Amino acid sequence: MSTEILIIDDNPDIRNILDDLISDAGYKTRVAANYNQALKEIDKKLPEVAIIDVKLDKGDNDGIELLNHIKQKNKDIPVIIISGHANIEMAVKSLKSGAFEFIQKPFDKERLMNFIKRASENYNLIKENKYLETKLFHSFDLIGSSNNINKINDQIQKVSTTESRVFICGPTGSGKELIARKIHKISNRRNKPFIILNGALLDVKKYEQELFGEEKEDGSISYGALEKSSGGILLIDEVSEIPLETQSKILRVLTDQKFKRINGNHDIKVDVRIICSTSTDINYEISQGNFREDLFHRLNVFQINIEPLNKRVQDIPLLIKYFSEKIAENYNLKKFIIDPNNHNLIDYSWPGNVRELRNLIERIAILSPDSPEKIFSIIKESLKISEGENVFHEKSLSVPLKEARENFEKEYLSSQLKKFGGNISKMAKFIGMERSALHRKLKGLNIKDLN
Repeated sequence: MSTEILIIDDNPDIRNILDDLISDAGYKTRVAANYNQALKEIDKKLPEVAIIDVKLDKGDNDGIELLNHIKQKNKDIPVIIISGHANIEMAVKSLKSGAFEFIQKPFDKERLMNFIKRASENYNLIKENKYLETKLFHSFDLIGSSNNINKINDQIQKVSTTESRVFICGPTGSGKELIARKIHKISNRRNKPFIILNGALLDVKKYEQELFGEEKEDGSISYGALEKSSGGILLIDEVSEIPLETQSKILRVLTDQKFKRINGNHDIKVDVRIICSTSTDINYEISQGNFREDLFHRLNVFQINIEPLNKRVQDIPLLIKYFSEKIAENYNLKKFIIDPNNHNLIDYSWPGNVRELRNLIERIAILSPDSPEKIFSIIKESLKISEGENVFHEKSLSVPLKEARENFEKEYLSSQLKKFGGNISKMAKFIGMERSALHRKLKGLNIKDLN
């Protein structure tokens, strides 16, 4: 399928030359002769690559305004700026605004086509990567046998068929978005949109624009997340990052079930189920005056708490097996096996939580190691654990046998205790000890029971 390119130039001769040149190269084209035509074409359907003359009929830099308009809708779309009045300042300004390339009139046809080819390849690569990531992410399930994951799966089943607002708490990378997607997947709104608004990634000044949308002077409309998610579910990720002024407006939306776009005069009725998530201590944020308590109570109808991975270690072997199979299948890569009981994986603190574990397994899959030793090497290098291991081994070699044995037993039993989530019965069965003897051993080594 050929790339579609939008050509925007007020000079009909240049516009026709570009159209013929690009069409002959096998690309699809659309054209716009002025600023307003260009806006309509962009709002009707976003191009995959745009070529824009910097000066059209509206003002000196209206091409830059169109560039910004495209980037606001989709920052990944490559835009090539052309100018007959080029100077260094103009080139720098366009590149700072996100232009893919800048070229001066009269332009070299071969150079321009090279820019277009690279822009098309760049966009298609980004699109393909996003497709694979989305396909991979959407195929994931919430995996684990820990009490925390079992409880969450039960909560998802109960809350999904209601219209209650949900508040998901948990550290970064633990699976909050996955929980929200599972709720959407089995809710009554499953055939309607699922839109994500990430508070942590937005410019404070653009938050209301992204949320409510905007009516512009030229009559065009930029739709916000509330309208995009109409009939479906809106996930406000990192909700604690919402500016206080915007928080009061969201509270009004929840109360009145309607809002106005920025610069708009008419009320827009809203039918959206809101799910929020945060990786911060929301009660602390409330106590510090950073988050409205009344808004929190409106949003926190049903709360789901997901623990960090290092508190549900027994889920790690299941996640390793699951991700290994899924990633190999979805990326059509060579199948591989990671020892799920590798103590380096069990004992690691996983500051990036499940996302860090998934990324590690994806790295292993891409590198396609052909032996357990090479897999082990990738794990050690990725988690940067070799130094700690060396210290432990050096310490073991520098003490009497009795102390070395005790150090090993303490390390081994602590790891097993984590692995079985503090379940002494399962742990005793696995390591081949009587339950009472294991209790005495743990007490003697001063290892505290996780429960």
